[in-house]
Amino acid sequence: MSRVIHIHPQAPAQPAPGQPCNGCGVCCLAEPCPVGMLVSRRRHGACAALRWDEGGRRYVCGALAGAAAWRLPLLGAWPGRLAGRLMTRWIAAGIGCDASLVAEPAGRGPHSG
Repeated sequence: MSRVIHIHPQAPAQPAPGQPCNGCGVCCLAEPCPVGMLVSRRRHGACAALRWDEGGRRYVCGALAGAAAWRLPLLGAWPGRLAGRLMTRWIAAGIGCDASLVAEPAGRGPHSG
């Protein structure tokens, strides 16, 4: 089964499984992680917390980056640093790419002519 996700043209290429995250955005554009499900209130489609970082030319997690609008109500007034560590663990940041998706440029998929 294939589906289309729209990736910023300057986004880095998806890393190999197990390699460090480089901000390609493939996993979060395809579906939200458990934290993303909570903050974006959706189980399918792109995570609403995903943000494009123009300066870094990569995607970043808005919830992890500290955007106040995405802080979870359960975290209350916890210090931002502790909340950030907790969210980092919940989304498995730093563990390595675990996206089982294969991103292909437009026109190269199995249904292209």
